[in-house]
Amino acid sequence: MKFVSQRVCAIAMLSSVLCGAAQAQAPANYPNKLVRFIVTYPPGGSSDVMARIIGQKLSEYWGQTVLVDSRPGADGSIGMDYAARQPADGYLMVLGNFGPVVAKPLLAKVSYDWKKDFIPVSRITISANILVVPKSLPVKNVKELVALAKRRPGELTYATSGPGSMSHFAGEMFKRLAGVDMITVAYKGNALSITDVMGGQITTMFSDAVPAVQALKTGKLRALAVTSEKRWPFTPELPTLAEEGIKGFAAVNWWGILFPAGVPRAIVDKVNADVVRALATPDVKTRLGEVGVEAITSTPEQFGQFMASEAARWGKLVKETNMRVEE
Repeated sequence: MKFVSQRVCAIAMLSSVLCGAAQAQAPANYPNKLVRFIVTYPPGGSSDVMARIIGQKLSEYWGQTVLVDSRPGADGSIGMDYAARQPADGYLMVLGNFGPVVAKPLLAKVSYDWKKDFIPVSRITISANILVVPKSLPVKNVKELVALAKRRPGELTYATSGPGSMSHFAGEMFKRLAGVDMITVAYKGNALSITDVMGGQITTMFSDAVPAVQALKTGKLRALAVTSEKRWPFTPELPTLAEEGIKGFAAVNWWGILFPAGVPRAIVDKVNADVVRALATPDVKTRLGEVGVEAITSTPEQFGQFMASEAARWGKLVKETNMRVEE
């Protein structure tokens, strides 16, 4: 009787494991209809282009259309709020990034909480910013810029591409770590701000990489450094801020895919695997490089841990510098 009982228990346990394994697999026909890919910024921008590149590859894998759906406004928070309220069936995902996921909630009240309202799928890209100054400014490197700023406290300006943008946070980090006093000038977008830097109306800017590289071709700008921890693959000739003496400086923009909370883990894992596969293909890497971003992947857990660390790190800067949303 004891032997039979043990055998029954063993069979029951095996059945339970097998059932669990079956439940851990995504439905065989997933996805079997159109999948929407929410972008929180206007069409034509880097986020939109990234979503289309990755969405096209996923469409090829799935045999289903991945429709890029732009929901811009309020520095990306409108799209995030919309995505958070959609059905958790795996047929809607959102391209989240540093701005609406981390920065916006640190500077203003938002209606969503990424820790509660979303499930991380994978990080997909990262991008450094480039510190640029007008050619007319008499500085040729970061050390000379810092020296000039210290000789003229409260006179030099730095542009941001918007409140809560990486250019905004990078500028505040620079001021704090370099020990300089500079005036923040807020713009709505990178194009307008970098144009005024080129014209000499603004002293400096931590510009998005692609607009900076394009503007440098005019001969009206000088690039001093990149904001990444290591030299940026697309501009290997430029030193990092840390190399230039600003120890501890690192400010890299990032993007990743999230689902609304409640999507089954099996679907999350399938999409993660397909995204990782897509980002490993040479054509996707090349096309993303043309947008000025580097492909990078992660597990859902790694992405969640990364976002938590980013929120803590930048939250500390917000408190230390009393950062506020620029009107």
